[in-house]
Amino acid sequence: MNRELKYALGKTVPIMFSYLFLSMAFGIMMNQAGFPFYWAYLVSLTVYTGAFQFVMVSFLSAATGIATIAFTALAMNCRHMFYGVTFLKEFKSMGKRYPYMIFSLTDETYALYCSLEYPENLDRHQIMFDIAWLSRAYWLSGTLVGALLGQMIPFDFDGVDFCMTALFVTILIDQWKKCRNHATAVIGGTSAAAFLLVFGASRFMLPSLLVTTVLLLIFTPGKEEQVQ
Repeated sequence: MNRELKYALGKTVPIMFSYLFLSMAFGIMMNQAGFPFYWAYLVSLTVYTGAFQFVMVSFLSAATGIATIAFTALAMNCRHMFYGVTFLKEFKSMGKRYPYMIFSLTDETYALYCSLEYPENLDRHQIMFDIAWLSRAYWLSGTLVGALLGQMIPFDFDGVDFCMTALFVTILIDQWKKCRNHATAVIGGTSAAAFLLVFGASRFMLPSLLVTTVLLLIFTPGKEEQVQ
């Protein structure tokens, strides 16, 4: 095992636990909806959108039209258009790995890319690539295990999706401790809380991201100083 992979493995442990539990729940849901285990794996292999995959269970069960599925996917994942541009140039510089880096970017890997302190003696791009494929491997493995277990053992997985919330809170606390400049977190948190109160849990994401992006562009917080 090379040093970059070993480093990436250590840093993706929180993602591993979150992804395994969530993807297992997805696999079980697909099985309970009447789909064989390979359907669950195929969805995770080709879609890889986290929360939207849970919505897809009901869509597939009801034979929903392609247009409806596509529009819902766009609405639920439009946030990627806002933060994905952050690493666009860096991903392009990774050559043949560029398409995979775009496809595999998730909320969790993005947060990890932003918070990591890359050792100077290690290949930064290799670490990022290892984080990408490891995270996806966790999701695919959990999906397969959940789908297979769902055929044998009845599960009550109410509340398991809180793993994702817990993961984000852990990442936020870690970044808050490392950085002296908390402007980005304050702007994002205040915007999210305000729009959550105004629009509710199902509609606050897009306006919150729009306002947060505009405010960050206007105020442009200085480069965050790392705590030594």
